Amino acid sequence: MTESTVNEPSINEPSINEPSTNKLGTTMNSGVLGHLPFGVWHVKFLLIMAVAWAFDAMDTGIIAFVLPKLMKVWSLSPGQIGIIGSMGLVGMAIGAVLAGTLADKFGRKRVMIGMMVVYGLASLGCAESTSFEMLLLFRIIVGFGLGGQLPVAVTLISEYAPISHRGRMIVWVESSWAVGWLVAAIMAYFVIPDYGWEPAFYVGALPVLWAIVVAFTIPESAQYLEKQGNYDAARNIVGHIVHDAGTAGTVAVEAAKSAVVAINSDASDTTKSVKAFTVATLFSKPYLQRTLCLWIVWFGLVFSYYGIFMWLPTLLVKSGHTMIQSFSFVLWMTIAQIPGYAVAAYLIDCIGRKKTLSSFLLLCAVSAYFFGHATSSTEILVYGCAMSFFNLGAWGCIYTYTPEMYPTEGRATGSGWAAACGRCGGIVAPLVVGALFTGPDQFALIFGIFTGVLVIISLTLWFLGVETMNKELDYI
Repeated sequence: MTESTVNEPSINEPSINEPSTNKLGTTMNSGVLGHLPFGVWHVKFLLIMAVAWAFDAMDTGIIAFVLPKLMKVWSLSPGQIGIIGSMGLVGMAIGAVLAGTLADKFGRKRVMIGMMVVYGLASLGCAESTSFEMLLLFRIIVGFGLGGQLPVAVTLISEYAPISHRGRMIVWVESSWAVGWLVAAIMAYFVIPDYGWEPAFYVGALPVLWAIVVAFTIPESAQYLEKQGNYDAARNIVGHIVHDAGTAGTVAVEAAKSAVVAINSDASDTTKSVKAFTVATLFSKPYLQRTLCLWIVWFGLVFSYYGIFMWLPTLLVKSGHTMIQSFSFVLWMTIAQIPGYAVAAYLIDCIGRKKTLSSFLLLCAVSAYFFGHATSSTEILVYGCAMSFFNLGAWGCIYTYTPEMYPTEGRATGSGWAAACGRCGGIVAPLVVGALFTGPDQFALIFGIFTGVLVIISLTLWFLGVETMNKELDYI
């Protein structure tokens, strides 16, 4: 569907032709989207979003494989390598905050496209860099675009997902992160050793082209349009999706009517009404516990992810493995992410967000501990794959969980600030690793730190988190 469809005549669905609002001000259209079955429209939507997500992962992963080469070519110190990794995360934190706020004001689609163009063009700048300082500047800009795209994209997906499939839809899209990293790893294995690091960054500019595809195929969020008072555009988008669903679409309209009536009968839900959602609202009574929980979990998860995977090829090389061996290990660990996502996608809409995410975090902690004490290539591969399996499965869960914590008018803002807090963990992690890694004997200490952080955030989620499975987005 193209955005131009919002100007076409509405599908003849009388039951969604009026902006019938409930006590929280949400129209019938939002309820219809939540009660639709998963169908062909959702498959197309997910495929387009998944490719965009994979490009984001590829651009993030490229730097991890480029760093060992740059370390030799430019004679960079471990401290300088840590700065490159951290400054990219500074850009991601700024991008997440600004993009989330802008997406709640100007729309999810427009901001997402803008961020893709920014980091694609900045990747070209990285390829043309001739100094450490120049590369650092462009990595900050790349980080800005990458960090801005993800929370906005996941917000858009959550607002089009049927309630019963919301968890697995987001995990499925997040699983394309493994595909992006896999492409980066394959490029690193076959290209970087023989052709240098520049070609990797040239490939990283491809998102500029995919942004054009997104512009002509993905609609703006109907829920966002409702909140802006643009009921005609929202009804038109929902009407086309209902029409494509056929008889099941009609059933969804009736189910949405019943849901609105049920919500209206519950006066207690009116306490969640939010007219002006600002950053301060994140710390108001209805959202304070949720915000604290999300920020702590995001900080720890990103700290562990970027501390481990941004440094992993370099750590393995510095521990005595060849560059080819190092890239080979990481390639297999990246492949292990795919079944991790699959298991998370099954469990998240089966046993719930809290149980799935906290369990994956705890099991990742166990894997990280044993990886830090691995002494043979087999142990490195086994524990490394387990660590990757659970860590990336947890990422799929956190991206599902985060936008469910806030109402439509503040969903991108809340998601953006949580992601930004996480990026702060990512900023700290490369610096910590760079400072501590003075030799192979520090390997166990570094992964012991990651183990402790993962245990802490697992327990935080268990005690502070709320379950959101099978609930309407604006009534959790």
